[in-house]
Amino acid sequence: MASRGKTETSKLRQNMEEQLDRLMQQLQDLEECRCKELDEEEYEETKKETLEQLGEFNDSLKKIMSGDMTLVDELSGMQLAIQAAISQAFKTPEVIRLFAKKQPGQLRTRLGEMDRDVMVGKLSRDVYTQQKMEILTALRKLGEKLTPEDETFLTENATATLSQFEKVTANPGEHKEVFTKLKIFSHIFLLTFVCLPFQVLRTK
Repeated sequence: MASRGKTETSKLRQNMEEQLDRLMQQLQDLEECRCKELDEEEYEETKKETLEQLGEFNDSLKKIMSGDMTLVDELSGMQLAIQAAISQAFKTPEVIRLFAKKQPGQLRTRLGEMDRDVMVGKLSRDVYTQQKMEILTALRKLGEKLTPEDETFLTENATATLSQFEKVTANPGEHKEVFTKLKIFSHIFLLTFVCLPFQVLRTK
């Protein structure tokens, strides 16, 4: 039974990741077409529609995770990444994708590539700063240890949107703790008001 549950969880995670990949690809394609094929109005309208789809996806994710701690553990990173995208705290589809899949190693690899690109002029300083902020924030949310230099970089370049995202998601494990307390309370209630009276009746 445990093996079956694990398989079903794995399949569900894969399905959710595929849906997220599709939405991230839409955002990436949109950014690439912004200057070439779409005018600003078409770009904004299409982006709004994609973000609305992300919002719907996030609502579905919340319902699926509700009350199931295995899924909370599996999909919490994905939910944080979607919230970052919807709030516009993160704007880089590839960073959002790696955040959602909990891949700190690949995030660090991307950061290393960006360091090289900005040094040789292949990446503008503004884009570098924005994407580095996203990557460092994602790494911190995934529980990775940052260097003092990275922490300073985050502090010095914090935006209002990123700060708000940090504030809102400051305690990602809080819902897990609440659920655990409720579960313990329900067991106590069951023992006190159901099991014990039944035992008393049996002894009579």
